[in-house]
Amino acid sequence: MTNRDQQEQFEAISKAEAKRIMAEAEKESSLRTFSGVPREIMRWLCVAFTLVVLALNTFWLQPTQIHRASFVGLLLFYSFILYPAGKRAKEKVNYIPWYDVVLAFAGAGAFFYYVVNFRAIAGQMATYTQMDFIVAVIGIVILFIACYRVMGLPIMIVVGAFLAYAYFGYWIPGIFGHAGFRVERIFTYLFYTTEGVIGIPTGVASTFIFLFILFGAFLEKTKIGNFFIDIANSIAGRAVGGPAKVVVIASALQGTVTGSSVANTVATGSFTIPLMKRIGYDKNFAGAVEAASSTGGQIMPPVMGAAAFLMVEITGIPYGQILLAAMIPAALYFAGIMTAVHFEAKKTGLSGMSADEIPKFLPLILKKGYLLLPLASIVFFIFQGYSISRAALYAIGVAIVVSMFSKDTRLTPKAFVSALENGARNVIGVGVACAMAGMIVGVVTMTGLGLTFANSLLSMADGIQNEGIRLFIVLLFTMIASILLGLGVPTTAKYVIMAVVTGPILVQLGLPLLAAHMFVFYFGILADITPPVALTAYAASAISGGDPLKTSVIASRLAIAAFIVPFIFAFNPEMLWIGDPHPLEMLKIALTAFLGIVGLASGLAGYLLCPMRWYERLLAIGAGLFLIYPELISDIVGLIVIGGIFFAQRIRNKNDGGFSAA
Repeated sequence: MTNRDQQEQFEAISKAEAKRIMAEAEKESSLRTFSGVPREIMRWLCVAFTLVVLALNTFWLQPTQIHRASFVGLLLFYSFILYPAGKRAKEKVNYIPWYDVVLAFAGAGAFFYYVVNFRAIAGQMATYTQMDFIVAVIGIVILFIACYRVMGLPIMIVVGAFLAYAYFGYWIPGIFGHAGFRVERIFTYLFYTTEGVIGIPTGVASTFIFLFILFGAFLEKTKIGNFFIDIANSIAGRAVGGPAKVVVIASALQGTVTGSSVANTVATGSFTIPLMKRIGYDKNFAGAVEAASSTGGQIMPPVMGAAAFLMVEITGIPYGQILLAAMIPAALYFAGIMTAVHFEAKKTGLSGMSADEIPKFLPLILKKGYLLLPLASIVFFIFQGYSISRAALYAIGVAIVVSMFSKDTRLTPKAFVSALENGARNVIGVGVACAMAGMIVGVVTMTGLGLTFANSLLSMADGIQNEGIRLFIVLLFTMIASILLGLGVPTTAKYVIMAVVTGPILVQLGLPLLAAHMFVFYFGILADITPPVALTAYAASAISGGDPLKTSVIASRLAIAAFIVPFIFAFNPEMLWIGDPHPLEMLKIALTAFLGIVGLASGLAGYLLCPMRWYERLLAIGAGLFLIYPELISDIVGLIVIGGIFFAQRIRNKNDGGFSAA
């Protein structure tokens, strides 16, 4: 049986079932159902959306405020046309209630009121009329309703809390209190200035993020996902516990296309999770491997997640430098998962796949390797000095051209239109989240909350003289805040909030700007697998039939490297290629960090060369932490302990065949 036959046979869920799981795990995937002529009308409306935004990014250039307000107006219109108010409305085919039509036109109309009257409003010098205020209220209220439709309740609550803070500041005692702002001031400031709804997050969503989402939509039509699974099979399929290792590689590659943890989980998990279960993996562990691997797709160059493009705009750091900085941490993340999977497979005695299930690597690359050219072109254009937007546009062109090389991957007119349609559908959730996040930035700017929070956090560590311990405490609080904030809030919004509030604190404590923002970026992403919400674990467990909470706990253990690597590059910014580090120093940091991750993974799994005794597990975990800590003495101690455990287990294997009691 060939690998493709295997994939077809063991694909446990249909496309319809995949959509159902996506809709339950990720609210932005819950769309209305259309058929027949209404379906065609919706398709071409989405194509029109894509073409308009493409025009705004290429030849139809407009002032920043007009560009962003037009984008948000379109987002609101399509949010109410495509997203139902509840399950009952979704179940009705070709049905849009009258109130959604009213909300669609009212929301879009509010922002296009700003577009039409931009010159007059700009000339008023922040003096707004009664009509301006009413329009601002309508626009922001309808944006909140659209956010609930598309993204769910958590982000609404977070943004609502920030707005309440802006108004009720005079009720708050202590350093966090302030004089408070009038309702008119809050709504007009957040609606008409570039410090609110049409701020930096919306600007990034309407340019970089949109173009890369469109790039992913075209790349998906070339069936590159199947190619990624074939590559992963050819590399790791025969290894011990092969299917789980295939998941790690395939999800890392697939994540560069989707940029979404949940979408990645459903796309690859529909094949890989049943395959893992078939060879003997526990259903919760199988789901956890997929969830942890798919979450890492957002930190995998060259595309990464949407928040990476926000980092470019907020920090002013070139995207090429961010890609370079992400390489070693991403490699450590996936190496950690791969190591944990290996030890689990060895412990439970799981074998790899049979030879007839696995394609040969070289023939596969010679036959379909051209599908990697669009991804390679992004790196090429960025490092040639092209802007992110232009690199994305050119990469879309490359994807279209290379698709023509084979009948299997060729973009037909129908597939081309479908890619344009998917580009519009896929950007709505991210766009709405960015518009909401812009209001958080606006409140922080209005109230000075960022500076107040920074002073408060720094005062907590004032009594500590050791700068390293002081920095560690602040980093720990930042990690906890990022994970707690991420319980159901999209990565883009999480990153914006933490970058604005805690980013300056980390920089003030001496962290380089890139290291500070990468730290926040990592922990914003990890909330996708952290209990109790863990959206990717929920999606994976829906496929595996496992328990979502158990799946998320195991996924967090598998991704232990991701909880530690940010602390490594915070204390060793050289890992991010900051400060022109010596290659040997980079090699030392990466190697000791990897060995530390091996120690942690083996201790947590209870297996290295054979089952570990309880004290060996504790020693392995301790040695792993010592190796991860960036000091020569700790590295030496960690290496000695890990080496001692290795040789002790090797001798035990020779004496009793590796069947010692754990």
